[in-house]
Amino acid sequence: MAIKRTGKQNTSSTQKNTFKKNSFNPLKSIKSPILRVVTRIILYFIGITLFWVISLRFINPPITWLMIQRGFELKEQGKGFKLEKNWLDYDELSDNLKLAAIAGEDAHFMTHWGFDLKGIQNAIKKNAQGKKLRGGSTISQQVAKNVFLWPGRSWLRKGFETYFTVLIETFWSKKRILEVYLNVIEMGQGVYGADAAAAYYFSKTGSNLSKKQAALIIAILPNPREWDARNPSTYVNRRANAIAKYMHHYTIPE
Repeated sequence: MAIKRTGKQNTSSTQKNTFKKNSFNPLKSIKSPILRVVTRIILYFIGITLFWVISLRFINPPITWLMIQRGFELKEQGKGFKLEKNWLDYDELSDNLKLAAIAGEDAHFMTHWGFDLKGIQNAIKKNAQGKKLRGGSTISQQVAKNVFLWPGRSWLRKGFETYFTVLIETFWSKKRILEVYLNVIEMGQGVYGADAAAAYYFSKTGSNLSKKQAALIIAILPNPREWDARNPSTYVNRRANAIAKYMHHYTIPE
């Protein structure tokens, strides 16, 4: 006697197929193939960069594009490929250096959301007056362009810098931003980060710098390949003294 099958299996299969057909796919609603490809690229870019930024909140960046480029530039000059760096965790870094960095490079670091609007306005005014060009980049912006971007100047790069600055301000703490900054920033020819700079200039570690030594290292950052913290020019020494004088006005992330 033949057994009559019920329609449950067919019904279940039909329901699954119907669900697949009716499942929401935002890309299918875009009729233009070109626009669909562009949208897909943008979504992939956002996903990859989010993963990258969030990962580096916990993983120390091993190297930057600038470090590699500078190394080859030195090699071409016959000085050999040089890359001196040694990572120090936040609590190992000299508090004097943290305060000097904020006092000398980004006075509103603890309160801004990545961009110092007053600093940018002042930089624009000075540049418009034909004075020596001086950027209005915050510590957060410098981390964004040093860790995630290539060296150079262009509107495209500036756009990416703004994008990554927003991301690190969103997903990192101020403590992490300052830690990364003081470990990757260029502080001399082939010298990167606080520990390498302290050893290079003062034969010390980045943990026990005096107030004046920390101020001198930060004072040369506008032009670390030309200025020397060991033998500072009159301008660098004056700048370092000003940084040291105002360090006690600032606080550091805890």
